[in-house]
Amino acid sequence: MKVGLYFGTFNPVHVGHIILANHMLHYTDMDEVWMVVTPHNPHKKKSTLLDNHHRLEMVYKATEDYEHIHPSDIEFKLKQPNYTVDTLVHISEKFPNHTFAIIMGEDNLKSFHKWKNYEVILEEYEVFVYPRISKKAQENQLDQHPKIHFVEAPIVEISSTFIRSSIKEQKSVQHLLTPKVWEYIDLMNFYK
Repeated sequence: MKVGLYFGTFNPVHVGHIILANHMLHYTDMDEVWMVVTPHNPHKKKSTLLDNHHRLEMVYKATEDYEHIHPSDIEFKLKQPNYTVDTLVHISEKFPNHTFAIIMGEDNLKSFHKWKNYEVILEEYEVFVYPRISKKAQENQLDQHPKIHFVEAPIVEISSTFIRSSIKEQKSVQHLLTPKVWEYIDLMNFYK
């Protein structure tokens, strides 16, 4: 089974994440997409994050109607901050009959060469890249790498940061979230 790992803090998970996960399932050779909830992205401030279990619960709520998209808390049990290379080694050992690939936005590909042991990742794993609108269009030395695949996917420019700040400003963002995620955020009074 081929599994696409879609890493994110998902703070909160929104319809853009679901659109892209679903697109990867239908337009690549992936059998499943696991949305890996990251406890602490080394490139983000931890203070802005909701607790792990709340973000995981939102991913459960967002994906429960999708048979082949699943939430994953695998990084919760690993040493923090989380580095993708360590997660990949752990998950590959835990699920030896699965083949894993990484799903990432084009913006992350630009900084991929700064990731811990990125060369090791590219030796063992494919990377599927979805388009993002970026301020600086520049050639990347990794664009031609045989393990990197660009997927023509919808450009979804919804950001969790925008959603959080809009909620804080009491603006409606209901349309950017699945109904169950919106209900949970509203019920729990998050981001206010």
